[in-house]
Amino acid sequence: MSASRPPPGPPIVYATGRGRLCPDCGQPKGTCRCGARRAPPPAAGPVRVGRETQGRGGKGVTVITGLGLPAQELEALAKALKQRCGSGGRVVDGRIEIQGEHRDTLVAELGRRGIAARRAGG
Repeated sequence: MSASRPPPGPPIVYATGRGRLCPDCGQPKGTCRCGARRAPPPAAGPVRVGRETQGRGGKGVTVITGLGLPAQELEALAKALKQRCGSGGRVVDGRIEIQGEHRDTLVAELGRRGIAARRAGG
């Protein structure tokens, strides 16, 4: 009779000696190549430019959602938009966050680049 192995549990995402790990391949996040192969989430509709303050201590960020671009193109676009606004920011989960209130500037810049964007929120 062969000993059966227990069913695999949830993937390990942190190891003390190696830091954060990729849940797919188990490699450290810095050396993982799975993220480059993953497709970005599909665009959820039109491109929206909104403002969020939740979880940021009252400081607002301008958020661009619905772009549906590959990760490298999203990073390049984010860099250009940050330079245009003269502000910092980041790309998270297929959306671009730029520090501060820049909705009008970003809608105009995206329109100039041929991306139909709408201002969201009040």
